Amino acid sequence: MANPSNGGGLSYEKIETSNFLMIVLILVVLLFGGLVEIVPLFFQKSTTEPVKGLQPYTALQLAGRDIYTREGCYNCHSQMIRPFRAETLRYGHYSVAGEFVYDHPFQWGSKRTGPDLHRVGGKYSDQWHRDHLNNPRDLVPESNMPAYPWLLNTPVDAASMPAHMRALRTVGVPYTDEQIAKAPEELKGKTEVDAVIAYLQVLGTLVK
Repeated sequence: MANPSNGGGLSYEKIETSNFLMIVLILVVLLFGGLVEIVPLFFQKSTTEPVKGLQPYTALQLAGRDIYTREGCYNCHSQMIRPFRAETLRYGHYSVAGEFVYDHPFQWGSKRTGPDLHRVGGKYSDQWHRDHLNNPRDLVPESNMPAYPWLLNTPVDAASMPAHMRALRTVGVPYTDEQIAKAPEELKGKTEVDAVIAYLQVLGTLVK
């Protein structure tokens, strides 16, 4: 039987006795495997096309999403309902990629110090969300969520929104010139809590 360690090419012995070579080959295998897994997703309709009825966030909803991200809400709340019975019974229909094609970046996550928020839209009234953000324990005594009272009086940064929407348009979000131009007027007189509530109230409302 031929000895695989003989010859001028790579041999098992060379690979097994060289930490550097072993690491390089492992990384090559992982890279190739990752590409095989990920690249096809860019060409599947289920992951690249929006679900029926999906619209880009309004200026107010987009401002709310920015505040949601700024305040680190994603550190405790996921926006991904897994396709398991226990998940769907508690939260509703599982998450599908087509709901998030306009999210940059998406907020799926896996951390659940608090409940999943993907299907929270329409579940509670605007006033409930306002009271909850002001002091969560007024509504949920056992909650360990911090209060965000400053959101109630802080005006939304309307001036920066057109530039933000134009940037999103460059990555595929179909904002029109009219929507971008009207953004500052839409945000006029709005507080940050108004924006966050607008964002929360639209989450997961298209798939039932």
